[in-house]
Amino acid sequence: MEPMPDFAQLQLHFIDHVQWRYELIRPVVLINNRTVQQRAEETQTHPDTIRKLTRRFRQQGIPGLFPERTEIVRPRRGKPVPDEVVEELARLKALYSGFGYRELARIIPHKCHYRIDDKTVKHLWHQSVQPVQGELPFGGYHHQTTRSQARLQVVKLYYQGWNKTSLSSFMKVSRPTIDLWIRRFEAEHFAGLEDRSRAPHTTPRKVWLPLMIEIYHLQKRHPDAGEFRIWSLLARPDISERTVGRVMALNRQVYDDIPHVPVQTEKKPPAPHPYKATRAHQFWFIDGRMMDFALNGVKWWSILILDGYSRTLLAGAMAPTEASWAALTVLYTACLRYGAPTALISDSGGAYISTEFEAVCGRLGIDHQTIVSTQGESYMNLMETHFNVQRRLYDYQFSLSQSPAELEQCHQEFIRVYNTGYPRKTGQLEDSHRGLRNFRALFSLEPPTAMAV
Repeated sequence: MEPMPDFAQLQLHFIDHVQWRYELIRPVVLINNRTVQQRAEETQTHPDTIRKLTRRFRQQGIPGLFPERTEIVRPRRGKPVPDEVVEELARLKALYSGFGYRELARIIPHKCHYRIDDKTVKHLWHQSVQPVQGELPFGGYHHQTTRSQARLQVVKLYYQGWNKTSLSSFMKVSRPTIDLWIRRFEAEHFAGLEDRSRAPHTTPRKVWLPLMIEIYHLQKRHPDAGEFRIWSLLARPDISERTVGRVMALNRQVYDDIPHVPVQTEKKPPAPHPYKATRAHQFWFIDGRMMDFALNGVKWWSILILDGYSRTLLAGAMAPTEASWAALTVLYTACLRYGAPTALISDSGGAYISTEFEAVCGRLGIDHQTIVSTQGESYMNLMETHFNVQRRLYDYQFSLSQSPAELEQCHQEFIRVYNTGYPRKTGQLEDSHRGLRNFRALFSLEPPTAMAV
C-alpha cells in the first residue's frame, strides 16, 4: 500500500469543510490502517473529534459530516420529511430569501403535493444548506421576452402561494401593478394580460348642461357678440375660447329664441359655370378695374384678358380711362400672341359694347358675349376674382409709381409674376398662332384687302 500523503499538504486542496472532515476519518473508517489515537497524532486533532465524526458517518453517511445545524429535523410525530420537500425549500431559498414561513407552507403543497406546517418549514429553512444558485426557470419581469407571458408567470406564482410582497420584490414590479394584473386576470382571464394603450378611454368633459345654459343666457343678452366676448363675459379660465364658440354654435341650432340668428336654409347644389372651358382659348375674359390710388390726380385703369382654361393673363395695359381704344389695344396684343379665341366674355361697359369693339370681334370671328353685372351675373366673368388677387399682390407696388411709364412697367411685371408665381396646368397654353392672320388689317375699321388663310 502506498504511503499516505501528508495531511497538511492535502488541506491545501480542500474547498469545503466537509472534505476536511471526510479526509480526517477516511483512514479509520475505510482503509482501517490507523487507530483513532494514531490519526489524532498525524493530524494534530483531538481524539474525541475523530471518534464523534466517525460515529456520525457510520450512522448518517456523508450528511453526518455536515455541521450539526444541518442535520435533518424530523417531524414531532416521527414522520420523516420527504427529500423532495427539502430540495424544493433549498431551491426556493436560492431563488429568493424573503419568503415568509406561512407563505412557504402554502407553496410546498402546490409544488410537492405534501402538506407541511409553518413551524416545520421554519426549522428546515434555517437548517438547510445555502445551495449554489444556478440558472433559474424564470427571472424578473423586465427580463422576459413577452410582457404577457411575464404577467402570466406572476399570476401563476400568486395562485401557487406566493404573496404579493414577495412577487413585488422578486419580479421587480410595484405592488399596485401586481394588484392590477390579478384583477384583470380574474375579470378577463388571459385577454386581460395583453398589452393595452395608456390613452384615456374618455376625455375629461368640461362642457355640461349648466355651462351651456349660462352661455345661452349670455347669447340672448348679447346676440351680436362673438365667441371671444362671450368667453370674457363668462370669466371661466378653465374653459377655452374655442369651446365657448362650439357651445354657441350648438345653442343656435337648439334654441330658436336667440335674436339675430339667421334661419338656416338648405344649401342648393352648385351649378356648373356657364363659361367653363374645356380647351385652351375657348373662352377669354376681358375687364377693367379702376385703381385705388391716383397718379397726378387721375385714377388709372388696369385692363386685362384672362384665358378661361389655363387661367393665364394673356395681355394687359394701363390706361387713364376705360375706353374702346384701350380695350382694343389689349385685345390686339393678346390675339397677336395667341390667335383669336372662340368666344370673348365681357361686361356691359361702354368700352366693350361700342361699335368699334363689336366690329373688330366680328372681323376676327370672335363670339362676343356680354353679361349684366347689375343682375347678379358678375360671377360669370372670371376677371372679377383675379382683380382681387391683383389688389392684394401688387397694389402697393402700383402706388409707388411716379409716372405713367413706371406704372405700365409695374403692370407688366405683375402679369409676369402672376403667370409664373402660381402653379399652372402644363400644356394648356401654347402659342397657337392660328391662321397667322393679318391683325393690323383686321383691327382697322376699313374692310381688309387680303386675308391670310
